[in-house]
Amino acid sequence: MADNTTNQFVFGLDIGTRNVVGTVGYREGKDFYVAAQYSMEHETRAMLDGQIHDIGRVSRVIAEVKQRLEEQLEMELKDVCIAAAGRVLKTITTTVEYVFPEETVVTSEHIHTLDLLGVDRAQQMLKEKNDTRYKFYCVGYSVIKYYINDEIFSNIEGHKAEKISEEIIVTFLPEDVVDGLYSAVGQAGLEVANMTLEPIAAINVAIPEAFRMLNIALVDVGAGTSDISITRDGSIIAYGMIPYAGDELTELIVQKYLVDFNTAERIKLASGSQEEIEFKDIMLIPHTIKAEEIWELTDPTVDHITTEVANKIKELNGDKSVSATFVVGGGGKIHGFTEMLADKLELPRERVALRGEEVLQSVHFSQPEVVKDPLIVTPVGICLNYYDQKNNFIMVHFNGERIKLYDNGHLTIVDAAMQAGFANENLFPKRGESIEFTVNGKQRVVRGEAGESAVIKVDGKVVSINTPLVPNSEIVIESSTAGKAAEYTIEQLDEYTSATIEFLVNGKTITCPKFVQVNGILQPGTYKIHNHDQIELRNYYTVAQLAEFMDVQIDVQSDIVLNGKPADTQSMVYENFELEWTVAPYAPGEREREVAVLSEEVAGERQPAEQETAKTEHMTGNSVSEEQKVNQAEEKWDQSPVEQTSPAEQPQPSAEQPQPVAEQPVQDIHISVNGDALQLSGKEEYIFVDVFNYFDFDLSQSNGRAVVTKINGQDAQYTQVLKDGDQIEIYWKEN
Repeated sequence: MADNTTNQFVFGLDIGTRNVVGTVGYREGKDFYVAAQYSMEHETRAMLDGQIHDIGRVSRVIAEVKQRLEEQLEMELKDVCIAAAGRVLKTITTTVEYVFPEETVVTSEHIHTLDLLGVDRAQQMLKEKNDTRYKFYCVGYSVIKYYINDEIFSNIEGHKAEKISEEIIVTFLPEDVVDGLYSAVGQAGLEVANMTLEPIAAINVAIPEAFRMLNIALVDVGAGTSDISITRDGSIIAYGMIPYAGDELTELIVQKYLVDFNTAERIKLASGSQEEIEFKDIMLIPHTIKAEEIWELTDPTVDHITTEVANKIKELNGDKSVSATFVVGGGGKIHGFTEMLADKLELPRERVALRGEEVLQSVHFSQPEVVKDPLIVTPVGICLNYYDQKNNFIMVHFNGERIKLYDNGHLTIVDAAMQAGFANENLFPKRGESIEFTVNGKQRVVRGEAGESAVIKVDGKVVSINTPLVPNSEIVIESSTAGKAAEYTIEQLDEYTSATIEFLVNGKTITCPKFVQVNGILQPGTYKIHNHDQIELRNYYTVAQLAEFMDVQIDVQSDIVLNGKPADTQSMVYENFELEWTVAPYAPGEREREVAVLSEEVAGERQPAEQETAKTEHMTGNSVSEEQKVNQAEEKWDQSPVEQTSPAEQPQPSAEQPQPVAEQPVQDIHISVNGDALQLSGKEEYIFVDVFNYFDFDLSQSNGRAVVTKINGQDAQYTQVLKDGDQIEIYWKEN
């Protein structure tokens, strides 16, 4: 055997229904050298029909095979290649193509990408027509034909092409079959380096590429399943599987001769090479029988199995027979199997034959006791498949679920997340909800804040989203979070550069808050903008609005003059416009009372925030400073033509009324607010705005609505004096 180093070895395991066969070797040129091989039977029927039923027992057998091989090689084995079988095999044949932007030389990477496109297409097709409860994993694929610009090529690498395409057959098995294999191998201290399908492994040895131009069937008859593959025109065109094989015959012997399963298996194998067979039944009674007895017993079952195999071959081959059939696997060695199969396929018997030593000429064993027979074909094929499909896919655990990805050498965490169906929006930071609105008819968007990125861990360590994937790694992703929703107020708008606007009224400068209309309703600068709001920034007042803000009554009998021209109450007054009007007279003493009220607010005897909000929102939808309030009240009274009286003409207190002193007596009054009784105490006199010191009404929750205030059913003035027994209503006017 040629010289070799440890890192060149390939370890393959054929985990069969009856045996586990371990093979370690390496390829040199066209030859494969087996450095060590060991086979061990399952102690119990831990596997049925190619599927693991008792993971723990199968794992212990694998561990024993691994240990024996390590002793032979004097080295540790860590990675292993395996092959899968099972009752439920699905195959999908599809065609895919890739068009280059311009004529391009085809590389191996292009071919690999095309293969992956084919696998992805097949997976989607299987999902669409899957009528079973199983979730399927891809366990292998074979390209039937390659095309360049729609012409068939046996090898497209190195050719120039505008378009490449392929016809591909992709095979799938249920996830519980694959999961069972991975679990058993993992518990034995091994990691899967490559997994394929058993008929793919077998055909790589049994039918060389030179023979694949012929229409040939390969039947791998194991203990639990018979795996079938078909070649034609240089390609593998189909795979199939039936759940009938050698164990069907062994169970007949168990029932007939009252022996355990292992003894029955020995009797079955001996019937093919010995004339007489000796054994003891479960009662320890010795028996000697002729091999012909076993043949007669098993013939009906062999007839049934070969009928099923022949029917499957014809089905896979387009409802017609093949030109020849090769048989491998221990089950095919049973007496009469190849002859019966030939009859069912309507072929000469010499065209259905066991394949063993004939196809193992380039395989060399260091152990002289190893016999080159059909039993060895699949174990060697599993090792050889490693070289053909190495790194075509990798397995990882993603948030506790095992997933499989086809590897192009550039796989990252993102690829695993996509394969697992993890939503993209949960990988990357999500912005909070945006606000869309219009300002003076133009669309505006304010975006929410960015959230936190997803937390990604591989084998417990935090990594980035672009970290390369490592086979068999444990990936955990905690979803990204959404940021805070957008918040924006009117005063944050660029158009809202100044919160006030000035006019010249009767020669005096009047400072007013700007009007902002939201959905047709006046709002203050502190208004929080909502989605789809329509905002209009107004840089003017009407004459009537200005009078309302100044809390004066215009003498309608007198002229209103705006910038030297006649105007009316609906005329628009812009920044620095000059306005002249005549204010209607007020009753004596009202000026002093209003100024005193506003002064008390500034001094803090009332609640300025509520008073200010109530007064300005009621009139304009904007806020005004306390100092402005007092100044404007003074200006209003200065403009009012209040009749002046001499001290002698001023109203005098009555005899019953005490003379004013520095400290007035306090009184209590009882009123009702929205039906609730309320007592006001601690002052000489109460006006309407005092109610807000006793009654909880949040004036900041307008949401575009005006506040309605009434005393005894009539609209209330904020400075109106309250009397004992007054009935007060305060509520929002709904739009």
